[in-house]
Amino acid sequence: MKTRIGILGLGGVGGYFGGLLAKAYSQSDAIEIVFIARGKTQEIVAKSGLKLITDTDETYVFPTVVSNDPEVIGKLDYLICATKTYDIEESLLSYKKCITKNTIFLPLYNGVDAPERISAIFPDNEVLQGCVYIVALIESPGVIKKVGPFEKLFFGSHSASVTKMKTLQTIFENAGIQSTLVDQIEETVWEKFIFISSLASATSYLNQNIGEIIGSNTSRAVFVNLLQEITMLAAVKGLELPNDITMKTIQKLEKMPHEATSSMHRDVISGHKFELESLTAFVVNEGLKYEVDMPTYQKVLDALALKMPSE
Repeated sequence: MKTRIGILGLGGVGGYFGGLLAKAYSQSDAIEIVFIARGKTQEIVAKSGLKLITDTDETYVFPTVVSNDPEVIGKLDYLICATKTYDIEESLLSYKKCITKNTIFLPLYNGVDAPERISAIFPDNEVLQGCVYIVALIESPGVIKKVGPFEKLFFGSHSASVTKMKTLQTIFENAGIQSTLVDQIEETVWEKFIFISSLASATSYLNQNIGEIIGSNTSRAVFVNLLQEITMLAAVKGLELPNDITMKTIQKLEKMPHEATSSMHRDVISGHKFELESLTAFVVNEGLKYEVDMPTYQKVLDALALKMPSE
């Protein structure tokens, strides 16, 4: 029996890591990679493959299956989820037929509430926690561009089968994916969330890329204020994060390509729906729950809420 891995969401994250998997296992008799895609992306990838562009090369990869039809997709052993956070429930319910009681979910979303939301739909399934560090985006349908050297994937669980997680880790390693199976995964996910939430909120609110934020004392202060507020929230929640996390996060920002920005900022610029609920509002709501003051987050939320396109 083949191990069947579904990739739901062919954006920067799903497209890049899914592409590495499809490239590695295109001729495999043991592992089958299934791209779950629709519309123009499905049409282009099915016909011409998925194009991956990095700083050094370009390559086309071909999954075993690319479809949005649950009958064609079939039953999945693992489902790597990388859609936008506002699509979690709708996208997963569309493919309920592909999920068995043994299917393991690996969410690679920008927020931290995805495992809880997935478990609400599939209470009998194992839902791992995961996060990635990568700057990658859709250049056009079926074309994923990765910028800079960041390319790390972390995942884990306190309850899932260690054997199945190690199997997945081996699958990643053999595909050349820089992945780490982490014991204290909640802290790892929150460490990433502190970075991505403050970055997405700052870039979108200021309408600036990373270089512009670093280069302006006023803009940098907004980012640092967001960072301090969300770090305080994590501490009050009881998460054991590094004492120097604020400084580490600022250093992480400075090492990133200065022309890069957050995916939320790109969506705001293009007038698309954006992940305000998961990346900014979630932090404000958690602040209310834990009685942590969030003045900068609240200011950013109020301003960005006015930019959200109507349904």
